[in-house]
Amino acid sequence: MILPKVRDPRFVTIRRGGILTDPHHHLLALWAAACAEHVLEHFETVRPEDPRPRQAIEHARAWVRGEVGMMQARVAGGHAMGAARDLRGAARHAAYAAGQAGVVAHVAAHELGAAAYAIKAVRAAAPADGSEAAGRAECRWQRDRLPEEIRELVLDDQRLRNDICWSVFDC
Repeated sequence: MILPKVRDPRFVTIRRGGILTDPHHHLLALWAAACAEHVLEHFETVRPEDPRPRQAIEHARAWVRGEVGMMQARVAGGHAMGAARDLRGAARHAAYAAGQAGVVAHVAAHELGAAAYAIKAVRAAAPADGSEAAGRAECRWQRDRLPEEIRELVLDDQRLRNDICWSVFDC
């Protein structure tokens, strides 16, 4: 579970009654794609022949550029999550991160899903005694890449949803 029961209007586009602008929505999608791509190797090492997670990340970026529609990005995200289903550990979490990045075009609040699953991938790939430290380092890496325009929004979202995102944002 990564989405709150009540939708935060800051992550709902203006045309749907929220306050999220298209430029900020695009920045959220690009940040989510960067988070997912940073851990994609954990999936591609296990399933190098399966392009679905990489395609979801590419679709997220293509949506921002106006090259694909929201539904195409959403479908690509769903396919990436399908690639995760029979896997475990870092590979599974990395595929889910990519899937979450793909669906940000549809629901902006999935930006934290991409980040949280990426942190889970890093934790799962690390030796048990270094898992927490690896997760904190990944969290800091992600925060270092937050565009200034959405930084406070995402940091507040992490604070509000940390409990339903496996408490991975304690960094």
